[in-house]
Amino acid sequence: MFGYGRDDVKNIEMMSDTIYYTPSRISSAENVSERTISRRHRQRDAEADTAQVVAWRPDPSKAVWLAAICPGLGQIYNRKYWKLPIVYGGFIGCIYAITWNNNMYQDYKLAYRDIIDTDDNTNSWMDIMPKGYTLEMLGGKETYANLLRSRQQRYHRFRDLSIVATVALYALTLVDAFVDAQLYDFDISPDLSMDIHPTLRWDPYVKESKTAELQFTIKF
Repeated sequence: MFGYGRDDVKNIEMMSDTIYYTPSRISSAENVSERTISRRHRQRDAEADTAQVVAWRPDPSKAVWLAAICPGLGQIYNRKYWKLPIVYGGFIGCIYAITWNNNMYQDYKLAYRDIIDTDDNTNSWMDIMPKGYTLEMLGGKETYANLLRSRQQRYHRFRDLSIVATVALYALTLVDAFVDAQLYDFDISPDLSMDIHPTLRWDPYVKESKTAELQFTIKF
């Protein structure tokens, strides 16, 4: 009933070609897009893995400056938290020693000045005297005055030594912070061994130059 001409057949072939090839072109474009996105994801994952692999390393200069500003900050920056009790315990002990020796020095200094002056109202030396003792029991006023002067000089020396110890501890925290930061990633192999074996050494140009030696080799 229906007839088709040549033009109709060509149109049907063109339509069939269009229907047949168009999905292939779309699929190819989608594959290219997916490959591009996948490549970007892989590159992003590789960059993230690289960032995670890079290990943190402290800066020695920054560690020293932090330790100089406040003792212990350098150790915290280097993540050596176990050293904090040692650092602060040492400073607390040094400060206590300075305070106690200085108080004793001031007391004996005042007592010595009071006992050697001519003012009877200045008698702080009696507060330091042991209970139940008198000047006669301690050898007299002159002997007791020499004792007070000797104690004054002793606690003065102890106070100065405590100050020196505090300064030395402060300097030690700076050195420790710098060394820890400098050797943070230093690899220490657990394989520590020593090899001992005899060795015969001789010089072919010298007669009777043979010597036996014991050689030590340390591997670390």
